[in-house]
Amino acid sequence: MIKVVTVCGNGIGSSLMLKMKIEKLAAKHDIPVSVESIDSNAATGKDADLFVTVKEFADIFKDGQKVAITRSYMNNKQIEEDVLPVLEEMNKNK
Repeated sequence: MIKVVTVCGNGIGSSLMLKMKIEKLAAKHDIPVSVESIDSNAATGKDADLFVTVKEFADIFKDGQKVAITRSYMNNKQIEEDVLPVLEEMNKNK
């Protein structure tokens, strides 16, 4: 199972929407995930296989933390284009 953390400024709205969209996307492609939404301050100390966020928060992560940047918290097509290849690669390598 891939542990995914979605990240936004407050960890309430946008990251929660992204969490639900990634869960649906992963289920559609039979990729086992556990997804949690969190705010950007808490994300830096969180342990996860993959962090998903927008480019505005990409620089908060340390070297070695895997980050997928999506262009949107809401647009299913953009999320799929941005995140699915990363999930597929991680799933293949598990």
